[in-house]
Amino acid sequence: MILGPGDDAAILEAPDGRVVVSTDLLIEGRHFRRDWSSGYDIGRKAAAQNLSDIVAMGADPTAIVVGLGLPGEASAEWLDALTDGFRDECALVGATVAGGDIARSDIVVIGVTALGDLGGRTPVTRSGARPGDVVAVAGRLGYAAAGLALLSAERGTTEVPDFAEEFVAAHRRPEPPYACGPEAAGLGATAMLDVSDGLLQDLGHVATASGVRIVLDPAALPVPEAMARLAAELDADPLTWVLTGGEDHALAATFPRDVSLPPSWRVVGQVSDAEGEAKAEVSGRAETSGGWDHFRE
Repeated sequence: MILGPGDDAAILEAPDGRVVVSTDLLIEGRHFRRDWSSGYDIGRKAAAQNLSDIVAMGADPTAIVVGLGLPGEASAEWLDALTDGFRDECALVGATVAGGDIARSDIVVIGVTALGDLGGRTPVTRSGARPGDVVAVAGRLGYAAAGLALLSAERGTTEVPDFAEEFVAAHRRPEPPYACGPEAAGLGATAMLDVSDGLLQDLGHVATASGVRIVLDPAALPVPEAMARLAAELDADPLTWVLTGGEDHALAATFPRDVSLPPSWRVVGQVSDAEGEAKAEVSGRAETSGGWDHFRE
């Protein structure tokens, strides 16, 4: 960053000559609850979901700018914790908080714009998957969905069993596999995205953009023992969390079959001809969607 907060605008370097930009809006009661998450957690989460979009293009995050709508009762301590969360999440990828704006609002509204640099790499889009490619995932799946299900089960935050704490923590503060985005670009990934709305739904976007059919192998999507235990207590299907939960911000990518993938990536499916309908599906299961929909209650 050449010039940081304090003037009308910040000035950032763009060594590659191209700037990757992504933005997201988080609304209290829709994307987070202040009685479930601290200001610090919310800051980390808001930054993470935008930084994850940048690495999903194969780029390195460089900065974020933040727009905040805050109610009058929001304390200075809560705001400090929120901004600390922004800063600390950015520090994980060497990015900075370049500035932003604050206005009064009835509820907390957070708009984050993230910027990144491709470092000379070709951007990895959703439209490059080809028949014969393998589908691979980096990062956790279903953890945040499991945590949300537990918090939503009329228990609040006071009855979280020890074995399920990691799932609630994942809902409050995701851990995207940041390094795996540029890594995948270097390995020759043909398509990639951030799993923000659910693995099956998001891979459906890849299938549509690429004109292919993606088939996931449920046996390649193992369910942790603790997740299976929590699902049993909540009368839920843990594999549904894995397939349709998105807030872990894992990365999903397609690679040529002959690429040797590092341990950070695990193969979970195959790409084939569309056969009349470009879609993503799970072998042996009926789900065709079920991920996050911003306009569905």
